[in-house]
Amino acid sequence: MKTLAILFTILCGGTVYAQLAPNDSAAKQYRIKMRASDCDSRVQSHPEIGFVLEDKKGKPADFQNASVDTRVKSQGKLVIWLMGHNQPLFDRLNSYGLHAIQVHYANKWFSICCRENPVGETCRGDIRLEAATGKDFSDEVDIPGPDGMMQRALHFVKALDAKHPLGKWGQFLNEDHSDLDWSKVIVSGSSHGSTTAARFAKHQKVSRVVALCGPRDQLQTWQSLPSATPENRYFGFSHVLDGGWTDDHYCRSWELLGLNKFGPIVNVDKSQPPYQNTRRLITDFDVDGDAKRAHSSVQPGSRAKKNADGTFGHEDVWRYLYTHPVDQVGEAVPMDDSCNKNQRGS
Repeated sequence: MKTLAILFTILCGGTVYAQLAPNDSAAKQYRIKMRASDCDSRVQSHPEIGFVLEDKKGKPADFQNASVDTRVKSQGKLVIWLMGHNQPLFDRLNSYGLHAIQVHYANKWFSICCRENPVGETCRGDIRLEAATGKDFSDEVDIPGPDGMMQRALHFVKALDAKHPLGKWGQFLNEDHSDLDWSKVIVSGSSHGSTTAARFAKHQKVSRVVALCGPRDQLQTWQSLPSATPENRYFGFSHVLDGGWTDDHYCRSWELLGLNKFGPIVNVDKSQPPYQNTRRLITDFDVDGDAKRAHSSVQPGSRAKKNADGTFGHEDVWRYLYTHPVDQVGEAVPMDDSCNKNQRGS
């Protein structure tokens, strides 16, 4: 990793944390923080699903984050991250020449809706699609366009383009700025966010999907639907002690997504890049038997694999996931009969 230069944080409207000079032409990494409600006046809270613009104490809850490193040649791709902000991940994405944003969208439904047992066949997949698109796909929630991921991301990028032209954010907008240019977008997330990223990519063609510790929705079948995004553009990475792995949730989703067509499951701790050009990566590094640590260990952070010198042990893996050419694929392998695809039972 390059040593980070001076960092600037700006807010779209409201309080300015640090001034970004209009004539600042210095090449550096810029970290930018904006409230969704300042970028689009139409956004609303949805307390019925625990999704709000401000918490009970009046503290803003709708901050969004972006970063770009103008010292690095741009790859012309925008990563939209669908979970809580992870700056160590964004630092790495920027070092690859990728722009990155984390959006605040109506995603708090997961612990509230579709909780019946057994859950409906399409319940969670439909809510994921409504939360991502802001269009009416589910009877369980009512998430309008301005509160879905697509429009939150669009208005965030438009604000970034206006406030920070040095970052060249406008390249991710379509010709009339009415939408993002989704052919330049990588959708990614961990856990809940990785599952929504995969569901969205079934609906909307994107440049790539990176699913960390996911996707799951083990009682749903949307994973096998025809995909607007070509199957070779989906990449997954999981720890083998993650409950989603030990219960066959991830292997099931990966096979229903068709990823076995592009190579075997590869243990990154026993292999080297390009990992047989596969789309299915696992790790078995020591997490002291802690399934919770395992679940969050596949992204940069305190629970990730560390080398003896304290550096992260999966740097090559993250670079592979986000930058490996999608047209370079491994040899197809059969589906694994030991991976339970019918988790509803007979």
